[in-house]
Amino acid sequence: MVFHCRCFSFLFVEVQDIEDETRTQTKSTATDTFYTAPSDPTRSVPSLAHKPSNLRVFTIAELKAATKNFSTMIGEGGFGTVYKGLIKKLDHPVDEIHVAVKLAKGLLQGQKEWETEINVLGVIEHPNLAKLIGYCAEDTELGTQLFLVYEYMVNGTVRDHLSAKSETPLSWNTRLKVAQDAARGLTFLHEEMDFQIILRDFKSSNILLDNQWNAKLSDFGVARLGPQEGFTHISTKFVGTMGYAAPEYLSVGRLTSKSDVWSYGVFLYELITGRRPLDKNRPQNEQKLLEWMKPYLGSKRFQRIIDPRLEGNYPLKSVQKLSFIANCCLCRDPKSRPKMSEVLEMVNQLIEAPSQAVNPVIKTVNDSKKDSRFPSCLSCFRSVS
Repeated sequence: MVFHCRCFSFLFVEVQDIEDETRTQTKSTATDTFYTAPSDPTRSVPSLAHKPSNLRVFTIAELKAATKNFSTMIGEGGFGTVYKGLIKKLDHPVDEIHVAVKLAKGLLQGQKEWETEINVLGVIEHPNLAKLIGYCAEDTELGTQLFLVYEYMVNGTVRDHLSAKSETPLSWNTRLKVAQDAARGLTFLHEEMDFQIILRDFKSSNILLDNQWNAKLSDFGVARLGPQEGFTHISTKFVGTMGYAAPEYLSVGRLTSKSDVWSYGVFLYELITGRRPLDKNRPQNEQKLLEWMKPYLGSKRFQRIIDPRLEGNYPLKSVQKLSFIANCCLCRDPKSRPKMSEVLEMVNQLIEAPSQAVNPVIKTVNDSKKDSRFPSCLSCFRSVS
């Protein structure tokens, strides 16, 4: 197996998806017709792969030294195992920085995710995206081993702090800041580059917190480029996490940036309730977060869904307005969901003017003749299953 690591010539392609992609294109004048962008295994991503990369190339020996022979495991996920390490800065060798070193679990799937992470995080930077420092691909007696080296995020994941086991539950203000940071990251990926990236597996365990509690999106291993010009979506098999997946993506594999918007809406209710989107350890009628919450929305019992670990330390109107934003994201019709930049605008209003936030948007939402930017979100959410 050959990896052209140093010249950065990877393809942003998912091999297993190719067989499942819809390869035909259909023309129609119907307003609800979706055009499917076929997958082309020879299509690289010039806007990514041809950009300069500042990534460091490590050897396994260097990573063993940095992690003390991989002695401190700090996490394990779909990609593989993560270890904590310490490396020297290139510009100031006397200074050291803490890093998280990921080892790919399986070569086939691991290689695809490894390449995708490098293609994305190797050439784009944003304050709300995890920073990739370097990578390693080296043949050993065990076969080719693949590593990714990230900046270490001292406060772990958002999911860690929402867990009942956490000794440091997030305050309401911190949760709002996390919602804002995550929206900024998604807006950047969807709308602020000359190409679009769909994260496809947005969830609280993939949102990391630095020492200042700034949130950064991570785990781009299953990310996809958005549809080519002239197409409205990509047809592909489902890859992601149950509980976060948009209904059209989960049922028929129809993927757009609005799939990430749905996942973001689920995440907002995770921040509000502290609960996982899908939790089989709870009673049967409480296992699916969205179903459990619905009877409480818009009623006097709304406070019952709010995370008890907040101990009442929150402005109720602020929580209700964040719930409204979540409802906008959770419209069953993807075309009725707002873009992430519109979601970010609402979250910004909520944070900047807590006593009046979102009210101007709510007014236009309820008056579609004046402004159709946002759907009638509350009515849409009643149909969520």
